Amino acid sequence: MEENIRLDDTNIMLMKLLHYFITEKNYNPIILQGAENEIWLENMDEDYKVVRIVSGHIHNNEQFEFDAFKTKRIVKKIKMKTLTFNINVLSIFLNLGENVTDTQNENYKNQINIRLTDEEDLKNNDTISKYFPDLTRKIKFKEKGIELFAKITTDINKHNENDAKKVGKIFKNKVPYITFALIVLNVLIFFGGFALNEQKELINNFSVYAPAIRAGEYYRLITGAFLHGNFLHLLFNMYALWIVGQQLENFLGKGKYLGVYLFSAITSSLLSMAANGSNTYSVGASGAIFGIMGALVYFGLQYRVYLGNFVKNQLIPIILLNLVIGFSSTGIDNFGHIGGLVGGVLGTMAIGIEGKTTTTERINGIILSIIYIALVVYMGFIYTA
Repeated sequence: MEENIRLDDTNIMLMKLLHYFITEKNYNPIILQGAENEIWLENMDEDYKVVRIVSGHIHNNEQFEFDAFKTKRIVKKIKMKTLTFNINVLSIFLNLGENVTDTQNENYKNQINIRLTDEEDLKNNDTISKYFPDLTRKIKFKEKGIELFAKITTDINKHNENDAKKVGKIFKNKVPYITFALIVLNVLIFFGGFALNEQKELINNFSVYAPAIRAGEYYRLITGAFLHGNFLHLLFNMYALWIVGQQLENFLGKGKYLGVYLFSAITSSLLSMAANGSNTYSVGASGAIFGIMGALVYFGLQYRVYLGNFVKNQLIPIILLNLVIGFSSTGIDNFGHIGGLVGGVLGTMAIGIEGKTTTTERINGIILSIIYIALVVYMGFIYTA
């Protein structure tokens, strides 16, 4: 048995490549139905977001053309699932027949194909040299035969165990103290205003009201998110905050969650005052709640392996439905909702998600957040002045 493994060059190369892409480059396997003799790996942080390792024998150009067509169709589904517009695919063929004469096709420009017969093919490939320059060095092992298979399997299992521990820490249920505190604060302010018979005074003095904010009452950008017009308004918002807020607090952690909530409240108020005119008073936590949903969209896309189709099939339809209801109804500050939604996505990108967001992504998130704030400030304070 050991001799057979040692002589099976295709399987040895397959295991070495898997070891590299999983343990060194943090690619994750993609589960596909009907994909035989090929392994799909995904890492949305890399230039080549999908890597295919194909061990099945392809005899001729016709089979190769069909493989490219099939790959394009699968990638289209991955784009829809991950909400990604552009996905470059690197396909490494370990058993490509000599009758296959053209490994690149202009009709599939996002697919780069590599014919791999031995390690020398990797050294001489421009794509590998540019995007995975350490590949040839990392796939050299002193172990042979079954010892090599054992080492590679052990390393991959350890990598997966470490990832599982990190994910378990993030998804572990925690007490949502911040969400509870926000709900209590909103309820106390609402009923306190009624108890003191000062509900109208609170709205007049602390709501999002463009002329007052332009006059220097900047605190309204925050305080307006803690006021509500009536009991049903409060009830609906607090129910939504409890449902989505505790989830995001659990995923991001208390400090980051509170930061996203307040940032979304501010961006909601800024876009509201810019778009709704000078005679509109706006109150409510819904802008910040939309920010939480935007943050959950960003989080869900980063951890889609664990959350499945939750973002695409549940969360995004709920957001779109609420926006449609807002635009088709009166008395709903839909621009505030949009302002908070965008703020939630950008704010989460800026503060980062543990184990997923790279330094580059965080910098991009910070830059985009600054640009967004500058834009809505300009619209609210300068353009309409």
